[in-house]
Amino acid sequence: MSFDGQRGRPAPRGVDPADPQNRLLVAGWLFTVCAMLWVMIGLGGATRLTGSGLSIMEWAPLSGAVPPLSDAEWQRLYALYQQIPQYQLLNTGIGIDGFKHIFWLEWTHRLWGRLIGIVFFVPLVWFWMTGRLERRLRPALALFFLLGGLQGAVGWFMVASGFLPDSTAVSPYRLVIHLVLALILYAAILWAGLSVLRPAPGAGALGASARGVRRLIAAAAILIVASIIAGGFVAGLHAGLDYNTFPLMDGRLVPHSYATLQPFLRNLTENIAAVQFDHRILATLTLLTATTAVAAGLLRAQLPAGARRAVLALGACVVAQYVLGVATLLSVVAVPLAVAHQMMAVLVLTAALVALHSLRAMRRPAAAGAYARPPGPAPAGA
Repeated sequence: MSFDGQRGRPAPRGVDPADPQNRLLVAGWLFTVCAMLWVMIGLGGATRLTGSGLSIMEWAPLSGAVPPLSDAEWQRLYALYQQIPQYQLLNTGIGIDGFKHIFWLEWTHRLWGRLIGIVFFVPLVWFWMTGRLERRLRPALALFFLLGGLQGAVGWFMVASGFLPDSTAVSPYRLVIHLVLALILYAAILWAGLSVLRPAPGAGALGASARGVRRLIAAAAILIVASIIAGGFVAGLHAGLDYNTFPLMDGRLVPHSYATLQPFLRNLTENIAAVQFDHRILATLTLLTATTAVAAGLLRAQLPAGARRAVLALGACVVAQYVLGVATLLSVVAVPLAVAHQMMAVLVLTAALVALHSLRAMRRPAAAGAYARPPGPAPAGA
């Protein structure tokens, strides 16, 4: 989804949405929402890793914002939790104090989601009503708000899968859907913020070497998304608890049980050995592609200063993420490392999007003889 283009009609009340200070204000709001989404993804990882996600068996978007305020309410919620397989198979005898421990993490996760909705919606209304939003941006922002609400519903859809008979965790497929929707929302809001802050590409066309760097970064971005999706299945299957050696898996480069399920495609999402191996391969390809982009950007391409810094940041984030991934595996998924690995994945995606945005191509004129009007107020009578 693109947010570039000419400004819309003049805003009411004399407010110019293209004013640099106004752009900075709107972009800062969007980047704040992105930061909150980043924290939300980390909280989601923590709830999954600690088994806290199934501790609240009710979906109450409004009343659920208030925590239990009496012993009777705590006992009621604990009795509900005792009915699900996770308690009966894994946490029998956890006690009310143990239940409170996992409850508070999941409650914080849900409360943070509600706060994101407020932080997005209230400024959206104010910016909209005061004419500080460009007309071309308004439909997209309204759509983002609806997607945020959908994400809450998808989150409950995911959690409900853990209440099924013989289930002690949520469905890996629903987990990945929840994760992918969060990433789509994050990436779209980030791109919108970048485009508000820098609405037009820099002057001059990119040279051939710079275009090559951009293609490498685009390829790296695709691999990053694929790696994150594969990581979602690793998380959903708890595949990180097996094959805790690197670079070999059970003494082999390709695990012997890679293709044991039939039909073959099931191995990509249901076979622990295959899912972990695919995640390793995608992460390695991402590392190679990103480092190649950094080398090309530093040695061959004439990049703008901002683009050069963005490419370097992408390389640094990818290297840090790769090291974190290996450390998480060797630690048999230590919770702090695993949460850091999940949050760093979002930073890697952020770096790739910032680098791509900084290397946008100049637009061609709409027709022969057309020219782009310089920024500023429209001529009288236009």
